[in-house]
Amino acid sequence: MVISLKLLCFESSSGVRLGVKTENGVVDVRATAENAGLRAPTSMAEVIASGQSALDQLNQVVASAESFLEEAEITFAPVFQEPKKIVCSGANYLAHVAEANLNIPEYPIYFPKYQNSLAAHNEVISPPDATDQVDYEVELVVVIGKQARDVSQEDALDYVFGYTTGNDLSARDLQFRGVQWLMGKAIDKFAPVGPYLVTADDVPNPQNLNLSTTVNGEVRQSSNTSKMIFPIAEMISDLSKVMTLEPGDVLFTGTPEGVIVGMAEKNWLKPGDEIVCEVEGIGRLVNKIG
Repeated sequence: MVISLKLLCFESSSGVRLGVKTENGVVDVRATAENAGLRAPTSMAEVIASGQSALDQLNQVVASAESFLEEAEITFAPVFQEPKKIVCSGANYLAHVAEANLNIPEYPIYFPKYQNSLAAHNEVISPPDATDQVDYEVELVVVIGKQARDVSQEDALDYVFGYTTGNDLSARDLQFRGVQWLMGKAIDKFAPVGPYLVTADDVPNPQNLNLSTTVNGEVRQSSNTSKMIFPIAEMISDLSKVMTLEPGDVLFTGTPEGVIVGMAEKNWLKPGDEIVCEVEGIGRLVNKIG
């Protein structure tokens, strides 16, 4: 029986290292494998590309671990560094559509983010001077595990490697200045993800997960992924009909109600604010605005 894994990435003097969260602390995969004379993947991209064989090796490494790192002492890196595609879904919860005064979509709405937008758990996010209307959006994030081309909805979840927590930070003044959302979305560090990438076998039903956001301890968002307009399997199938999804590709699946843009009194995020985005069983992602 393969043990489900919570994977993470962290900074070291030799670059970004792969880790595994355990009850005893974080296993440094490379160091532990070398000490035990074991073969193991050394990057998240390698784990995703190699699939089950890499997970088997990681389980052997974890079982051999004799020393552990404290999470409080590591500097997290984004759980993936170089996805070929980051596709985001907009207006995918009915209550969010209503609060943002948008039309209910007939088909999924997609927009891109890029590698420049990736940020890590505990990273400070400094918005550009071009915006003063920064908003949060908790999202369940899907990571593709094998090449998907023209797949059915029934088979779509078989192509998922795992899940992480994301915050689709948005500059609303830039987002809605025209018909395209890219300027308000694909901003540097506006896609924090993490702290963990949880393998799909540990998430039996991604369409029944609670998700929430707090700002400075105040609950702003509280919903469940069952309320998506377009479920994950439908979006994967839909995208795969027009583009080949590759291992490591990322899908942000939309946010529920409770964002600032939907409030009567809009107090936009400001320096010092702490945003905590959490998805049940996946992880608690913390960032501050700088």
